Order: sequence, then C-alpha cells, then structure tokens
Amino acid sequence: MRETEYAGERQLLSFWQLVTLLVLSTGIVALSIDMMLPALPAIGADLQVAGPNSQQLVITAFLFGFGLAQLVYGPLSDAWGRKPVILGALALYILATVFCLSAWSFEVLLAGRFLQGLTIAAARVVGTAVARDLTSGRRMAQVVSMAMMVFMAVPVVAPSLGQLVLLVAPWRWIFVVLLIAASSLGIWLAYRLPETLHEKYRRRLDVKGTLGGFRECLRHRALVGYMLAGACFFGGLYALLNMSEQLMARHFDLGTSWTLAFAVMAGFMAITNFVNSRLVMQYGQRRLSQAALIGFTIISASHAGLILTGMDNIWTFMVLLSAAMMLMGLIAANFNALAMEPVGHIAGTASAIYGFGTGVIGALIGMVLGQLYNDTALPLIGGQTLTGLAAFAIVFITERGELFGEGTED
Repeated sequence: MRETEYAGERQLLSFWQLVTLLVLSTGIVALSIDMMLPALPAIGADLQVAGPNSQQLVITAFLFGFGLAQLVYGPLSDAWGRKPVILGALALYILATVFCLSAWSFEVLLAGRFLQGLTIAAARVVGTAVARDLTSGRRMAQVVSMAMMVFMAVPVVAPSLGQLVLLVAPWRWIFVVLLIAASSLGIWLAYRLPETLHEKYRRRLDVKGTLGGFRECLRHRALVGYMLAGACFFGGLYALLNMSEQLMARHFDLGTSWTLAFAVMAGFMAITNFVNSRLVMQYGQRRLSQAALIGFTIISASHAGLILTGMDNIWTFMVLLSAAMMLMGLIAANFNALAMEPVGHIAGTASAIYGFGTGVIGALIGMVLGQLYNDTALPLIGGQTLTGLAAFAIVFITERGELFGEGTED
C-alpha cells in the first residue's frame, strides 16, 4: 500500500506525516526516560533512598510498565482503531504524571513511574501499527529508522534538559515539562492523525480472539526470534540508561557535564539511524542488522578486555562505547521491521507482542546489570558483550544458520 493513497473515504498519511507521527510518539517515551537521569541523585536525597543503585528503579519501574502494557494496547488498537486508543492512553499518562508530581515517598514515585510506563506504551504500539498499516518491508524499515533517529536523538538533549530544569527548580518540575509535552502531543494527534485501520481488518475484542491473535503471532519464527534477540539488545541499552549517571558523573568524575558526554554518544546512534534509513533500501534489513550486531559484540568484548587489563578511563569508555552505540543504530529499527514483516494483518497485536518481549525481558536484563554496578564500567560493558553474544546466537538460530541472506520462511 502506498502512503499517499486512500482507504475508503479517509486520506492516509504521507511519508513525512507518518515519520512525524512516529517521531512525536517515540519522542515522548524517550523524554519520559531520559529527562529523569540527572534527577536520580536529587530524588534519592529528597525521598531518602537507601543506596545509589536503588535510584535506578525510577527508570526500571517505567520500563516494566512500558513493556507489560503493550500486550493490552495491541488488541485494543486492532479492535477499536489506532486513534481512540492512543488519545485515551495519553489522557491516562497525564494523570499518572500528576501522580508522580505529587509523590510523597519513593515507593509512591515508583508506582507513578510504573503507571507512566503503562500508559505511554500505547504511543509505541500504535505508532508501529500505523507504520505497518501503511508500509511494509524495506519501506517500513526506512520509516521506523527515521523515527528511531529521533528516539535516539532525544537522549542528546533530554538529560541536558533535565539538568537545566534542576538548575532552576526542584526535580518535580521535570514532570511539569512532561505534562506540557504530553498535552501538546494529544492536541496534535487529535487534529492530525487519521484512522489508518480499515474496518475490514478490525478484530473482535474478546479473550478467545485475543489469545488466538497472540498464538498466531508466536507461530511466526521471525517475530519470535527477532523479539528475543531485540530483548537482549535492549537489555544492554537499558543497563546503560540505569548506570549512566553513576558511571559518568561519579566514577569518571564528570559532574554535571556528564550529560554532554552522554549526548555525544547518543548522537552517534541518532546519526546511524539516519544512515540506516538510506542504506536499508539498498542492502536490506537482514544484512545491515546482522553485520552491525557482529560488530557491536566484537567492540564490546574488546572494551571489556581493556577494562580487565586496567584501562578503565573516560577516553577508552567514550570512544569504544560511542562506536558500539553507532552500530546500535543499525540494529533496533531493522529488528523491529524484520519481526513485523510476516504479521501485517494483525499489526497491532504483533507490535504488542514484540514490545512486550523486548520491553519486559530487556528491562529485567537492564535491572540485573544495573544492580551489579560496582564503581567500574565492567558490569555495563561485560553485560553488553554477553547480550550481544546472546542476540547473535538467537538470530543465527532464527535464520537457520543462513546469515546476510533474504531470510527463511516461517
């Protein structure tokens, strides 16, 4: 289906309108995660959190809610349509953000962050489903890459934006910024987002039908394989989010300027997402993502080896982790597109399965690695090496040992 054609009497989104939708919906998710990073020490001091590693749970609670809720939003969007689901979820996200703003204890804040993740998960599910409604194959990978470029670019500015808020106001004002962002997104979607799910593709919302949709998705080898590989990959990325402030501000003694160093690394990932949107049409998702995964694992293993030999300094950390993150930009969007390719007729449910698997398993891996933090970079870099190896093994099995090809049938 071409992006500019009509479905019934509804005009669908152009290529750039679709990219804008995905950019805004993924951007609010990234802001919800990354603006909180510089606030973790202030939250710990204000709410009397025991131990610096416990502060990481502010990120982990959001990620768990974000992963779990996607199982719900997929079937809802396949039954009720894309637009009402995302608008309703944004309204609930605003309420959850108000709850966080008024949190009187660390436990209450974690509950609010979990609720934020539960509600904003609709943005990811619906955004991906809309992309699959209108595109497929390499074109979808191109569209998702453009959106992922911004998703990965938000960490360039979000931690610094959070740090800027902290310079003039208490940490709770970060949630005020998120309220403004979510309200603005809701208004834009209400006026600009058409319904992209054709009536004939709507599914009944019942337990049997929903479970049937889940079972159908799980019968597709590509979806399951790339979901599990993506979960390993995102586990390493979430570990970086969990440990970034402790590692860069404290271990490497960068102070408040750590957000600038973080921005440099995140910027490399954003650049390669843009490059991927160009290269994927020529080389395909499999070749790019599989080659990048091998390179990521080799770089991470080399970095871990240097740390074990005593070369744990800011220069090797920045150079090698930036190189690894550049390759991350060639993996995320392509894994997503590969998983979604065989399930376009149930895109919402499939997007939910993929998001649940990568989100929950990735959050669990990231939490475990984060809690292993020991004032060195080894738990992060060693963990990313292991997650890279695990992802490669899963991809190898999924493709039945035939890498860099056109793929295998389900």
